[in-house]
Amino acid sequence: MYFDSIAKIVAERTGCDISAVRPESKFSELGIDSLDTVELLMSLEDEIGIEIDLDQKVETIADLDQFIQSRKG
Repeated sequence: MYFDSIAKIVAERTGCDISAVRPESKFSELGIDSLDTVELLMSLEDEIGIEIDLDQKVETIADLDQFIQSRKG
């Protein structure tokens, strides 16, 4: 549900092609560290208009998408 927004922001932050960002992509494989994750979440909050309080570890794009959906629902 939020995959497209997440993929867009990841591609912008990492400089990779958006087609390289897949649901199973791990943040570490995309070159995103913990500081990048904080900045990514802030950008994502602005993009989708909800506050994201990440209180669990997410490793993949799909994990983050599911986390946001579970909090929004």
